[in-house]
Amino acid sequence: MPNPAILLVSENHSDVLEEQFWRYQRDYDLHTVHSATQALAVTEQIHQAGGQVALYVADSRLPDSHVLKAFHEWRSIVATARRLVVAHWDNFREDSEALRLGLAKGKFDAMLLMPRGVRDEEFHTAVTEMLSDWGSTVAAPEVDAVRIITPSIDAQALAIRDFLYRMGMPVRTYSPESPEGQEILAMLDGAEPKYPIVRPMNGDPVCAPTVHDVAISIYGAPSDIDLDQVVDLAIVGGGPAGLAAAVYGASEGLNTVVVEAEAIGGQAGTSSMIRNYLGFPRGISGMRLAQRARGQAIRFGTRFFTGWGVEGLRLGEGIHTLETGGGEIRARAVIIASGVSYRKLRVESIDSLVGLGVFYGAAMTAAKEMEDRDVYVVGGGNSAGQAAVHLSRFARSVTILIRRPSLAETMSDYLINEIEYNPRISVQSCAEVVDGGGEGRLDWIEIKNTDTGELSRHEAGGLFLLLGAEPQCDWLPEQVVLDERGFVLTGRDVPKETWRDGLPPGNLETTAPGVFAVGDIRAGSMKRVASATGEGASVVPLVHNWLEDLR
Repeated sequence: MPNPAILLVSENHSDVLEEQFWRYQRDYDLHTVHSATQALAVTEQIHQAGGQVALYVADSRLPDSHVLKAFHEWRSIVATARRLVVAHWDNFREDSEALRLGLAKGKFDAMLLMPRGVRDEEFHTAVTEMLSDWGSTVAAPEVDAVRIITPSIDAQALAIRDFLYRMGMPVRTYSPESPEGQEILAMLDGAEPKYPIVRPMNGDPVCAPTVHDVAISIYGAPSDIDLDQVVDLAIVGGGPAGLAAAVYGASEGLNTVVVEAEAIGGQAGTSSMIRNYLGFPRGISGMRLAQRARGQAIRFGTRFFTGWGVEGLRLGEGIHTLETGGGEIRARAVIIASGVSYRKLRVESIDSLVGLGVFYGAAMTAAKEMEDRDVYVVGGGNSAGQAAVHLSRFARSVTILIRRPSLAETMSDYLINEIEYNPRISVQSCAEVVDGGGEGRLDWIEIKNTDTGELSRHEAGGLFLLLGAEPQCDWLPEQVVLDERGFVLTGRDVPKETWRDGLPPGNLETTAPGVFAVGDIRAGSMKRVASATGEGASVVPLVHNWLEDLR
């Protein structure tokens, strides 16, 4: 198979672009054309030959088309390619102003100044980030750290693959008949294969594992926790709030551990592209953000224990104990950052097909299998919008179903603009899914109009359910007071009768001394990545104050 392609499109500056992009020619096929029409013809040739276009690099001024119209035409053939506008210095101020609205609506991914000389590393940093994003969300990895052998992608295989993706590990799926499959089957020494079979990083293959088994085979059993040591700070949950608390806590000298039941990153780790997070003008995927934060926390000394959920919290005088299936962790301060799960649809016929065309959350690795299918996304929040945009790169159509009259109340404006522009995405308001089914996997869904009660049946190749927050706080003791929806109360929101010495707890402190709550699990939180990281950072001074009081 040929290398993925990079198309350079410019009438007057193609020599400059060719000179700049020569460094990519080992891994990508470079095509230089001088007009939008020529680029369209090359795109069709690549597509018909079964190739892929990774990146379009288009001059802000083309001789035969407006650059945004050209992107629209190229995207109709290759929806997955990233789109970069480069403007000559003489035109940059005028063209950037004219194209600003198109960038806000998602008509292209980035706009850069055309390099004026060699080693313009700021320019190439942007290019490599775009190629990296394309490679992680579209292309199969060239080198796989983990191999999954299975005759078909079922719910179990998909859950494992999604977990590995969120942990930033390159993974590929092979059939048992493939050379790679035969090689791993031979390692079973004649034992009856039970699928899926997972072989992590040249280790021994594991038959029919759970996500928990895979985590142990890669990272080791989490029961290796040092049970004899009392740590300063134990954080329950490795989402944005927990990661921020870990970075700030460990960087300020606190002996810090993070306990995470699943993959680092929480719900945010499933987001294909977060565009409104401060400091990332071209956006960043939730997985990359989480893995960078994890590496940052480790650098300061944080220890991560993944694979065991916390089953209980025993409060003590100055030392609290977290109970997990792998042992106990004793800590002077505890931060609850366990986030929330997506609320269940609770339609039996739909829930019986989870993993078989029905997915809770974005299920990033399932998107590639939605090619030429009609897909439905249920939910009106940012996560649903991000999932719809990502799915539109593969699916024939994506329909967002919401109960409200519009997305305006629940979704960020930048996402609404991008959705309105995308011809593959439509929004159906006042709608809910009430039934669905199929032979072995989802084939159809039934939608109810909440205003009229009218029912309609639709073919569906995929159903992605992002229905809002549902807290999981059954492991907390009764001393930690929750609101009527099950979220953790903090600060002045706690009942007055639980105040100590006539004063409310600190802003992010719960009704249990030395126990804090941040992020989505906290009652009244904003349910945004940036606000979660802000709370994670803000809670650390409160932890310091608590530890000082203990001393």
